[in-house]
Amino acid sequence: MCRNIVFVLLLVFLSLQSCRAKDIKVGAEQPEEYLPFLKDKKVGLVVNNTSLVQGVHLVDYLLANELQIVKIFAPEHGFRGDVSAGGNVEDGVDTRTGVPVLSLYGKDKKPTPEHLNVIDVVVYDIQDVGCRFYTYISTLHLVMEACAENNLPLVVFDRPNPNGDYVAGPIRKPGFESFVGMDPIPVVHGCTVGELAKMINEEGWHKAGKKCELMVVPVKNYDHKMRYSLPERPSPNLPNDLAIRLYPSLCFFEATSVSVGRGTEFPFQVLGGLHENLGDFEFTPKSIPGVAINPLNMDKKCYGIDLRVLQEIPRFTLKYFIDYYSSYENEEEFLTRENWFNLLAGTDELIKQIREGKTEEEIVKSWQPELDQFKALRKKYLLYPDFE
Repeated sequence: MCRNIVFVLLLVFLSLQSCRAKDIKVGAEQPEEYLPFLKDKKVGLVVNNTSLVQGVHLVDYLLANELQIVKIFAPEHGFRGDVSAGGNVEDGVDTRTGVPVLSLYGKDKKPTPEHLNVIDVVVYDIQDVGCRFYTYISTLHLVMEACAENNLPLVVFDRPNPNGDYVAGPIRKPGFESFVGMDPIPVVHGCTVGELAKMINEEGWHKAGKKCELMVVPVKNYDHKMRYSLPERPSPNLPNDLAIRLYPSLCFFEATSVSVGRGTEFPFQVLGGLHENLGDFEFTPKSIPGVAINPLNMDKKCYGIDLRVLQEIPRFTLKYFIDYYSSYENEEEFLTRENWFNLLAGTDELIKQIREGKTEEEIVKSWQPELDQFKALRKKYLLYPDFE
């Protein structure tokens, strides 16, 4: 009975938040703020399938407003968002508009001077999910660096962060820099891409040696307490709000033999390995073109847990990882890619703490001093009312 009451109250809360979210106007939906600046300029766009203006792709929208779009830059998962995680994104041409599409997730992850030599201004408009190892913000970092090096202005069309209502997780340490950890921020950083761009630029985290000329078009009617449901899936394996909220916690399993549901209809909403003692829920990953090619444990029955039954809004937790780690007698059978785990964590300290048998509470407490420092830094760059 109590659980039902809590669930009803949760639904009411989410409904109220949804009503508030309807008043949101993302940066791209405010042409009065950027069209005058972009007029008569040769524009390069860093965009994907999430770059929408009330259902119209930003490329089509800007062309309809008679702007000159000369190049499109595509991040991980491609311009149309249909390339599987880690899959090579190829150069090409947008068949609808004839605009060249250049990959930033292939041999080049950063625009080259040759890419930029006919461009007057670069626009970045991609929906992020607020997690350090989600690579769209790594692309932002490198695009900002390239713009600074080539004396080009960068305009960021901001969008809400669906995990922007808290900050959590270990901060990336020196020596663990990678494309899943470009900047010294926690796993859940609590920033929009506009706020993060300001932070990267002002803190001198990119390697250009000078600041990028940066313009951010903020979201209207947004604050960090707000629950925001994405109108378009940000990548093939984050199909809904629950997957996006669980992603920061479950991504660590990508370094293990435990499936997070890639190759099913519910990726990042389940956990399962090949041992029956891991749980009563069963699923079998399959290869799905454009979503999951040769997923972990493909065509093998997995046993684990179904997280779709959760009745609370998920936040970052180590509980699942510690529980599964403890379920294996042989660590090597579970943790199959330790270096990848350390890059995702941004440190090798976390796996040491887990091996020592420390509780989640003890581990989280060890992060607190650095998290407090980051929260103070973050406050300097906020564009919206905070969650606390």
